[in-house]
Amino acid sequence: MKTAISIPDPLFEAAESLAKQLGLSRSELFQHAVREYVQAHGRPDVTQTLNRVYAAGRNTARLDSALAKLQAASLPDEEW
Repeated sequence: MKTAISIPDPLFEAAESLAKQLGLSRSELFQHAVREYVQAHGRPDVTQTLNRVYAAGRNTARLDSALAKLQAASLPDEEW
C-alpha cells in the first residue's frame, strides 16, 4: 500500500540519514518504525492493566479454604 505523509524537514533528514546508515530504503525504515510504534502502543501493557485492577480494590477476594488446603497439601515437605 502506498501512502503520502507530511513530516517536518529535520525529521525527514534524520530518517534519510538513518536509513542510509542501516542500509535500508526509506520505506523499510518507516515500516520498521511504524511496526514498533504500533506494537508498543497497540495493546495495553499487562502491568498497567493489573495495577489498575488492584488499585480499584478488587484484590480483596479470598482463596476458598478447601482450595488453600489442597494447595498446601500439594507442596513437598522440606526442612529449612
